[in-house]
Amino acid sequence: MIISASTDYRDAAQAKLPPFLFHYIDGGAYAEHTLKRNTADLSNIELRQRVLKDMSELSLETRLFGEKMSMPVALGPVGLTGMYARRGEVQAARAAAKKGISFTLSTVSVCPIEEVASAIDRPIWFQLYVLKDRGFMRNVLERAQAAGVKNLVFTVDMPVPGARYRDAHSGMSGPYAAMRRILQTITHPQWAWDVGLWGKPHDLGNISVYRGKPTKLEDYIGWLGSNFDPSISWKDLEWIRDFWEGPMIIKGILDPEDAKDAVRFGADGIVISNHGGRQLDGVLSTTRALPAIADAVKNDITILTDSGIRTGLDVVRMLALGADSVLLGRAFAYALAAAGEAGVSNLLDLIEKEMRVAMTLTGARSISEVNSDLLVHNQV
Repeated sequence: MIISASTDYRDAAQAKLPPFLFHYIDGGAYAEHTLKRNTADLSNIELRQRVLKDMSELSLETRLFGEKMSMPVALGPVGLTGMYARRGEVQAARAAAKKGISFTLSTVSVCPIEEVASAIDRPIWFQLYVLKDRGFMRNVLERAQAAGVKNLVFTVDMPVPGARYRDAHSGMSGPYAAMRRILQTITHPQWAWDVGLWGKPHDLGNISVYRGKPTKLEDYIGWLGSNFDPSISWKDLEWIRDFWEGPMIIKGILDPEDAKDAVRFGADGIVISNHGGRQLDGVLSTTRALPAIADAVKNDITILTDSGIRTGLDVVRMLALGADSVLLGRAFAYALAAAGEAGVSNLLDLIEKEMRVAMTLTGARSISEVNSDLLVHNQV
């Protein structure tokens, strides 16, 4: 049964990718309950259908941190995107730029900042973790600013890696992982030719530039594990706030009190996120977390959200619940793996069309009119 374009792209990605890569992007933490709730809770949000509203003039345009956006959607940070298609971060960034929206490059991307930023005529966003190696953090921030990055997305919900059991079963980690990945590559010749052979180098580009030597996939888990910092607190972000010249967005907020702390800290935006269900299983879905956070800080800070968003209808639901914009993660990664830049472009076109249909049938002529008035009440 076809549910959405994202579902189709997920199926196509699973067929094309070696299992260790598919399950890395598809999986979650522990028993994956939160992963499932992200989509289930969002799909259960009911909207009020309205009629005879003269919807001949309808606009999806908005502004986010001073940037004009064709719709309130950006591509969020996804690690190892360059392993899903040949130089995948570049392909995804091109699709986003052509659509008039922003692309966020992950700290652990395959393509380094300079390669991605120089490939498009729109500034990219950059995502960073608090890491023990502060020298790396300063180096990558300096390089980001030199490359024209204006918006910094600071991920704070990963002081330790989540318990992702699929990775151990699939070959991303665990016993004999390297040999298992080689065998999987052999049995997926289309990926092996397009990405495995012609998509090199397969290293963590931003980290390799800093270290002066390749940081390969086999080093990925170990490097991250040794560099995540469980001592992180708000004071550790102060030097970054002082150093960074553009907007700073705190990603990984699920509690209203943390959202208030972000406002007090001086952040320009927050991303309500449970890391796609990849960190702590059993926490709230972003759908359930969003309304209370919006009630607490809606007028004080720009609110973005991610986790579970697969369609244009989902985007409208999140905006109605209180978000100003959304970030796409898995949805665009599946499309990229299935069909490269063309797949991401097609997905974004479909999301725009689905948003237009949803807004027309709820009577919202502009993004500012997509608010709680569209919701059937007594939900969430």
